[in-house]
Amino acid sequence: MPITLAVDFGSTYTKLVAIDAEGETLVGTAQAPTTVQEGIDVGLDRALEALRSSCGVRRSDIARTFASSSAAGGLRMVAIGLVPDLTAEAARRAALGAGAKVLRVCSYELSQRDLAEVAALAPDMLLLCGGTDGGERRTILRNAAALAGSTLRVPVVVAGNRAVQDEVEATLRGAGVECAVVGNVLPELDRLDVEPARSAIRAIFMQRITQAKGLDRARAFVGDIVMPTPMAVLEGARLLASPEGGGLGELLVVDVGGATTDVHSVASGAPSSPGLVPRGLPEPHAKRTVEGDLGIRVNAATILESVGAARVAAALGAGTGEAVEADVAAVAERVRALAADVTRVPADAAAHALDAALAALAVDTALERHAGQVSTAYTPTGAVQLLHGKDLSSVSMVIGTGGVFAHGRHPRRILEAACRNERSPTSLRPRAPALRVDSRYTLFAAGLLAPSAPRAAAAVAGRHLQPAEDDAHDV
Repeated sequence: MPITLAVDFGSTYTKLVAIDAEGETLVGTAQAPTTVQEGIDVGLDRALEALRSSCGVRRSDIARTFASSSAAGGLRMVAIGLVPDLTAEAARRAALGAGAKVLRVCSYELSQRDLAEVAALAPDMLLLCGGTDGGERRTILRNAAALAGSTLRVPVVVAGNRAVQDEVEATLRGAGVECAVVGNVLPELDRLDVEPARSAIRAIFMQRITQAKGLDRARAFVGDIVMPTPMAVLEGARLLASPEGGGLGELLVVDVGGATTDVHSVASGAPSSPGLVPRGLPEPHAKRTVEGDLGIRVNAATILESVGAARVAAALGAGTGEAVEADVAAVAERVRALAADVTRVPADAAAHALDAALAALAVDTALERHAGQVSTAYTPTGAVQLLHGKDLSSVSMVIGTGGVFAHGRHPRRILEAACRNERSPTSLRPRAPALRVDSRYTLFAAGLLAPSAPRAAAAVAGRHLQPAEDDAHDV
């Protein structure tokens, strides 16, 4: 039986998903700690041995391999645009949709201080935008000249005003800066087109970033890294939502990690009620946001500082039927201990409850930022309800992916935090969705296999979406 293997080089674990594509079945999964310092191939070898031990799959059984990666920080980008709410925001969305972690968004003309701060961030790539097609041209030209005269020598994707793209390209290439020129991310004020930029970012990632992260050591076995992990998850979600794939319709995916919380929505985002008027840039059907300050290990202390120890303690007691831990200071100390030991795995009910509390708070905050908001504007003819962002009220399913869902004891409690609640009455989150868990962590694999084996990818991922149920012993 020839095996198709999906590999994810994560920042903490290297994960393997073995699939019989012809039979459209999952053969087995395995993982091992990612070994960036030793060489990424060391962790891969250990994961392959774990796969052989657990389900008998040997290297000689593997016919095809596809890989994604977020190891060593993943794909780190800076987006540069003109107006914060227009081309700069369009650039940010394009970078996020390509699976990047956006370190900073710069607007208007770059100053020397801006250049120094961007250089200090050490991005893997820059996305340079500015102006609609035929519109404002001076800013992107000046920013290209500033980048050419700086010490930054990373690839630049140019996705701005097409009227000056040749000049921008000549300026950058003349200074020895590698660049790729694609269609404008905002060709018109009311039209967003991020796909050309996403494709260019992905291509450069495959060609160069994998080598910079040391992943070239594993290429003899896995071949090229097909895409960044977050993009693989988004593509998996898109496949499950599509009629040609899983046919699940509009859905939302939340991915809670140790350092970040990602939210992926595959939905039109159109107003669900009459009289709600959209404002701002059009929203992409498949949208991703990443919250770099929300994670249950590296950024556990950040969640604590953001919401306060009392709210963490309240979340810790939610759903248990027991009194909230009285010593708020003790709760804060436990959270800080997690941030100090990011490899800690929960070993008892108390530890699982704390992970669930932090994850629920991370999801709640991330959805507040991802979902659309309603505001009221007053006009001469009366009050008008405005929609800013995507209306996700009618989304029919919310899926949790990642370790805290696959191995934790309270996935339902965490996913409920993504839904409509009284604390955020203006947030257009899902009202009454089905709650599901990616129980075998196959969603990224579905995204990797989608171009070549969409039926098998959708069948395997869909089969392992389990109802989110909390452990009865801990509730």
